[in-house]
Order: sequence, then C-alpha cells, then structure tokens
Amino acid sequence: MSRVFFIVPLILCASGALAQQQPGHDACARDVTRHCRAVMSNGDSAVLACLKEHRARLSKACDKVLTEHGQ
Repeated sequence: MSRVFFIVPLILCASGALAQQQPGHDACARDVTRHCRAVMSNGDSAVLACLKEHRARLSKACDKVLTEHGQ
C-alpha cells in the first residue's frame, strides 16, 4: 500500500505535471490500488495508462488531478 503513495506522485512528476508538491497529490492512490494493482510493478507509465483506461471508474479527485495535469 505504501508503494502506491510513491508511484502516483512519480507518475505526475515524470509527466511534468508537478513542478512542486501540491495538496491532493495522492488523490489517485486508492484508484491505483483498486484498478491498477496488477501493473504497479510495470512502471509509472503503465500505471498512468491503466488509470486512463479506467477513467470512467476513477474517483472525482483522481480524475480532477489527471485532468489538471493534461492527462
């Protein structure tokens, strides 16, 4: 579970989305655990692709974070 809290910020940083740490940077942690657990070990881009694939099922907070960061 703690790995999720590191993956989501890394995804956003790798995509250039977070220039600095913002409130709610872990908004997708629960969604990653729920929908993308199987690809967590495949790298950040795989997790981001998984989140996009499950876009309709994501929490509002996670969807907002992705949208705000051009994903």
